[in-house]
Amino acid sequence: MDGDKRTFFRPQSTRVSGTRRRFMTEVLVASLMLGVAAPAGAEFACKPGLTFKDVSFSRAENQQRKWMATLTVDASRCAATAGQFEIAFVRLKEFGPDLVFTEKFRWTAGSVDVAANFWWDEAVQDYWIADVEPCGCAD
Repeated sequence: MDGDKRTFFRPQSTRVSGTRRRFMTEVLVASLMLGVAAPAGAEFACKPGLTFKDVSFSRAENQQRKWMATLTVDASRCAATAGQFEIAFVRLKEFGPDLVFTEKFRWTAGSVDVAANFWWDEAVQDYWIADVEPCGCAD
């Protein structure tokens, strides 16, 4: 060997790139969220339909950026006209680890504007409706 330097290589098939690792993490999180079983005999809970309409991410100002979205809310099945819901985010950070987290918001029938603050070196890779509080079924 050249000057007692030892180099170890892993075969190509066992290397995991950052993109692949991130994908595997997202798949794991999604499967855990979908794999939560409902109790046996649970009744159907009425919930509003929430749909992302407009989504934007502001420019950095005072070292912060704002993620904003407008959601349409179909509460025609609901007895209530307002309630809570959560949006899950996959946050990318330039100088730190990526993070999956949720933020709580309040919906009202029709549409709702929501916003979340991020630092200048963060970006939103993905977002989705994580949970919607049941609203009671309309007659």
